[in-house]
Amino acid sequence: MSPALAALLALICYAIGYKVYSRFLSEKIFQLDSTTVTPAHELKDGIDYVPTKPAVLFGHHFASITGLAPMLGPAIAVIWGWAPAMLWVVLGSILIGCVHDFSALVLSARHKGQSVGLIAEHYLSKRARTLFLLIIFFGVALAMGVFVFVISKLFGLYLSPPSDTSAGVEGYPQAVFPSIFLMLIAAVSGWLMEKRQVSMKPIIIVGFILSLVGIWLGLWMKNNGVYDASWWPSSTGWIMSLLVYAFAASVLPVWSLLQPRDFLNSLLLYLGLGLAYLGLFVGQPSFDAPAFILEPVGAPPMMPFVFILIACGAASGFHGLVSSGTTAKQLDKETHARPIGYGGMIGESLLGLLAVLACTAGFRSPEKWHDHYSSFHAAKGLSQKLGGFIEGTTMFLSDLGISPNLASALIAMVVVSFALTTLDSATRLLRFNIEELLAPLNIKLLSNRYVSSALACATIALFAFYKIDGKPAALALWALFGTTNQLLAGLTLTLVTLYLKQKKRSSIYIAIPAVFMLLSTFISMGINLNGYLSAERPDTLLIGVGICLLILGLWIVAEAILMMLKSPPDTESEQG
Repeated sequence: MSPALAALLALICYAIGYKVYSRFLSEKIFQLDSTTVTPAHELKDGIDYVPTKPAVLFGHHFASITGLAPMLGPAIAVIWGWAPAMLWVVLGSILIGCVHDFSALVLSARHKGQSVGLIAEHYLSKRARTLFLLIIFFGVALAMGVFVFVISKLFGLYLSPPSDTSAGVEGYPQAVFPSIFLMLIAAVSGWLMEKRQVSMKPIIIVGFILSLVGIWLGLWMKNNGVYDASWWPSSTGWIMSLLVYAFAASVLPVWSLLQPRDFLNSLLLYLGLGLAYLGLFVGQPSFDAPAFILEPVGAPPMMPFVFILIACGAASGFHGLVSSGTTAKQLDKETHARPIGYGGMIGESLLGLLAVLACTAGFRSPEKWHDHYSSFHAAKGLSQKLGGFIEGTTMFLSDLGISPNLASALIAMVVVSFALTTLDSATRLLRFNIEELLAPLNIKLLSNRYVSSALACATIALFAFYKIDGKPAALALWALFGTTNQLLAGLTLTLVTLYLKQKKRSSIYIAIPAVFMLLSTFISMGINLNGYLSAERPDTLLIGVGICLLILGLWIVAEAILMMLKSPPDTESEQG
């Protein structure tokens, strides 16, 4: 099978999934109602709760869930061949990931825009609520600690500095100017639309054109030697700058920066995705990788780790936090949950699919591919994964006659932009999470968004700066993120199952994905812990935190099972 034919079949599957399965879930299972008053209207405050046009909210949601992970996960998972990664990305998203994101959005919209952590108290217990919130806190803080560290490296002159034996791997400083420029464009756009009531269409058209000009200017600066090591900020400097930006994005009203920036970013991704897929169909490359490699050198077992390594792009617990954290608070009509929740995940899965194709058909040389993926250790580094994705996608764009330098600059900007949008949305999510965790203390100061945002940024900074054996804490603990993320997905689907059960509606379509995600995650956790314990030098931190996460997850699942065995209460008075 050729990559182009595989992509075409995947696109047909996405179309059927959205047209048939999402409609069934919307109309028969969740029974969405366009006349229902959503939290965005009921609790409208102009800061977090803001009724938003579906096109703009789709852009925000899409950009927020689409960070680095849909590119990095497939870029290493293809070490088992292109078929396992592609099947999980396509079928996993349609049957699990899209269902997870969509159902989390509906659940939150029917509970005043509350996070899945708070909703756990409604269907489980106060104890489960606290456990759920602790898992969310750890997962988001850890991921954002890694994100600010990774973005700081991307902004640097080198991902890997040159040495006596290596020329080094260049960074992407050309993405700095367009990133800052886009923030300014977004801020002006938000002000014009909200305060001056200027029509969205001309603002977006001009803003998008200016953002493309910014990409060209960033590349021009690089080509003309503007970026110089004598004055370019260090990784520490970039991390501090990113934390300041994240704080501002967290406390400002969503209309002032988050919405317009995410919408403009989504347009960039649409452009990048469209050109890449068009280049794939025009260039008609062959697969450089085999369909299956059962035992790559140094890799963990394909089953269940392909489901853990590829999270975003197939199924990701972080998406449920976005759905129930920021998106549900901006939902204008309940029926918009279908295109935004289910459709937004299909959009992200298209990026995951592109990553699979770029890293298996973009090398244009089977020998080069086998050299790149000679072992799991050789292929899992940041520069290797990003390099594989950017190089492969650049090759697709080059088949359209676009210069490799310009194509690479566009793809690099897409990569950095979505890392930044996930950072600003996730910092707001962490702010909500901290407020929810500390609410039982009844200290009014801690519910202030400036204080809770400062605490969120301080936590991210701790993970980014605190060193463990010479590495940032976030990187030292990163091995736990995949299972933590997928644990959240399984637990969120479990909550939705309980909701449907109490509503006396069919829950099998949610329960099966929940069981699948929890089983694959707990098995992965067990294998990982066994590996940590049997290592020549056991990592006590990984072991300790890993055991704690396993206990928290099993505890919540046990409470959920006990609750399911009880007779459902009368819920006729509940919304939805």
